[in-house]
Amino acid sequence: MSRRFVHELADGEAVEDLFLVSDKQLRANRNGNLYIQADLRDRTGVINARLWNAGEPLFRSFDVGDFVRARGKVQLFQGALQLILSHLEKIEPGAVELTDFLPHTTQDVGVLLQKLKDALRKIGDPHLRALVECFLMDDGFVRDFCTVPAGVRNHHAYVGGLLEHVVTLLDAAERLLPLYPDVDPDLLLVGVFLHDCGKVRELTCKKAFAYTDEGQLVGHITIGVELVTEQAVEAAKLTGEPFPAELLLRVKHMILSHHGQLDFGSPVVPMTPEAMFLAALDNLDAKVNTFTRDIREDRNATSAWTPYSQSLQRRLFKGLAADAEDSPD
Repeated sequence: MSRRFVHELADGEAVEDLFLVSDKQLRANRNGNLYIQADLRDRTGVINARLWNAGEPLFRSFDVGDFVRARGKVQLFQGALQLILSHLEKIEPGAVELTDFLPHTTQDVGVLLQKLKDALRKIGDPHLRALVECFLMDDGFVRDFCTVPAGVRNHHAYVGGLLEHVVTLLDAAERLLPLYPDVDPDLLLVGVFLHDCGKVRELTCKKAFAYTDEGQLVGHITIGVELVTEQAVEAAKLTGEPFPAELLLRVKHMILSHHGQLDFGSPVVPMTPEAMFLAALDNLDAKVNTFTRDIREDRNATSAWTPYSQSLQRRLFKGLAADAEDSPD
């Protein structure tokens, strides 16, 4: 019997299927009784699940990133679907089809990679072009760059998400650059390409999207600066000239400041036109991707609004149902 994916589940439906655990917590209700709250996912989305009267032994029997067999019933609660469980057990990875559990970009990765290379070939500065070539000649880097998500939970959180995000930014940058003649196009394109390059070592997606130990301890911004420092040495070998010190500083600054604000995780704020341009584009694409995803994945047809999003600090307006729009005042 074929599986029912998360996006197909409906209120009142009985479920018995395999899921990937993306989060779990052991909580106590008002009476002090323990229950398990878990986020269960497949490639189409995530559903929050609860198993009442569950103790620590069961909670410790599986971890985030494990596959579980879940049995229960779907119910609508406060505008969102949740799964009330009657059974939960860990399943060995060999019993599952991994492609059912990790979401993928809907775009062709090969086409996206070619678009990336085509955009970067327009770089005229010999030192920046050599820097880009050093990254593109690293087969391991390119493989991971085409695979990892742009984030674990937020924007572009799917296989190929980082590549899709960067290609979108490159396209947007090329369209907007003619309006800003004082912005260095070569520097901006390199900044767009490399601003999240550290995510190839920060994130992993072997079973679930997660942070590596290096990612947790160091973070993609610092890793990105390290990668650029290493590849600038190799770029100098390609050109036969030292990589210009100020140019290297400007590239590193774009990586360090691309979150735009100190409270968003950037150790410095943008202080060059190219850094400001990059931060604005990055924020735009991330937010629009998150907005459209949350609206698309909310299947509650009874409300014109999505549930409240903690990450966005707001609800999103989906639009009125057709019958509501057509109804008389």
